[in-house]
Amino acid sequence: MTREDIHRAWDVFRQFSDKGWSFTDCTSRVVMEHVGLTTAFAFDDHFRQFGLGPVVPMDT
Repeated sequence: MTREDIHRAWDVFRQFSDKGWSFTDCTSRVVMEHVGLTTAFAFDDHFRQFGLGPVVPMDT
């Protein structure tokens, strides 16, 4: 993660404050975009809202 990623994550956090995304969510989104990931394996349903690709849900 670069300093630029952190600044971009903060911008996303502020821009989408109505979504209820945490700063960690926003950081994950930015890093996923940065490294070209399009699929997430997560408990957090916010990843569906990112529009980056499918979320592979983990059943408990």
